Amino acid sequence: MSVTTTPHLNFRGEARNALEFYHSVFGGQLLVITNQEAGSTERPEEADQVKFGQVIGGNGFGVMAYDVPASIPFDRGEKPFFVSVRADSAQEVSELWDRLAEGSTVIADLAPSAFSPAYGMLADRFGVIWVLDVAVAYDPAQA
Repeated sequence: MSVTTTPHLNFRGEARNALEFYHSVFGGQLLVITNQEAGSTERPEEADQVKFGQVIGGNGFGVMAYDVPASIPFDRGEKPFFVSVRADSAQEVSELWDRLAEGSTVIADLAPSAFSPAYGMLADRFGVIWVLDVAVAYDPAQA
C-alpha cells in the first residue's frame, strides 16, 4: 500500500491562473473542471471558476486547487502552510526556482544552507509560500 500527499490550494477566483502558472513551471498534465462543467454553479459569476483542478507531473510533482465559493467564508490567513519541492540536484532546483520566482517575493535566496546544497523560500504572486531544496545527504564541510 502507498500513500501520496498532495497540497490542495484554496483560492477565491485565482485557481485557474495559479494552476496554469504551476503547470508552466513544473510541466506535467493540467486538469481544470469548472463549476459549470461539474454542474455545481451556485452563482452565475462563478460558473467559470475552478471546482477541481490539478497539475500532475511525471517527476512526482502534484498540486490541487479550487476556488472557494462566495457562499463559504474564506481567509487565506498568514502563512498557513508551505509547499515543499525537493529535487535531486541543485541544477534542477535552480531551474524550478527561476520559473517559480516570476512575480514572486523572495523570502530566502536560493543558496547553499547547513542542510542542503541549495535551499530557498519565496511567496509566489498568488500568496503561496514555496520552499525549494535538494533532497540529498549534505555535508557543509564539503561545500
